[in-house]
Amino acid sequence: MALQQRLGHRFAQPALLERALTHRSFSADHYERLEFLGDSVLSLAVSGLLYERLAKQSEGDLSRIRANLVKQDTLHGLAEQLGLPALLRLGEGEVRSGGRQRPSILADALEAVIGAVYLDAGFDAANALVRRLFAPVDLSPGQRVQGKDAKTALQEWLQGRKMKLPVYQVVATTGEAHRQTFEVECEIAETGQRGRGNGPSRRAAEQAAAAALLQLLSQRRP
Repeated sequence: MALQQRLGHRFAQPALLERALTHRSFSADHYERLEFLGDSVLSLAVSGLLYERLAKQSEGDLSRIRANLVKQDTLHGLAEQLGLPALLRLGEGEVRSGGRQRPSILADALEAVIGAVYLDAGFDAANALVRRLFAPVDLSPGQRVQGKDAKTALQEWLQGRKMKLPVYQVVATTGEAHRQTFEVECEIAETGQRGRGNGPSRRAAEQAAAAALLQLLSQRRP
């Protein structure tokens, strides 16, 4: 399969890759559990890469750079480079609504592919894939200021005050399986302050919740 060549990994269990490319609008055997796993594998792999490459950077700087690297926009671009849009298995309604180009779906599918490689061959194989994917990506300290999103800005605000990272929780999901809306609550444990946001994906709702909380913090400086 051409995708396996681009990934640099030959699957011993091809069904894992098929599942990683399957949206819930297409089948009940979809990629969301693999996405959950791949998200953690990706974070660890990128953390290790940054720890090696940026030996002089502080923990806060490494966290900001990592957040920029694993955000939806970056993963969406990498997924397009791999040619995932044409390979996604989507329901007819999702196809008609532009699902093949939807950044949230592509980012989730890429994480699912990473999770699939991890299950197929272990962390070393998944780590090698992440390093290949991010080889052309700017890892320099200067990139951390580019495209700062609400979650990153909130994280920086809290870290600057030596506070714990916020906790995100999905509090509601509405709509049909292929056209869901997520409602997420973002909370700062130390202060009990919360923000809520909605979006067509968990990531988008988290960004909206972070933005709402940032607005609240701007009005009430602790």
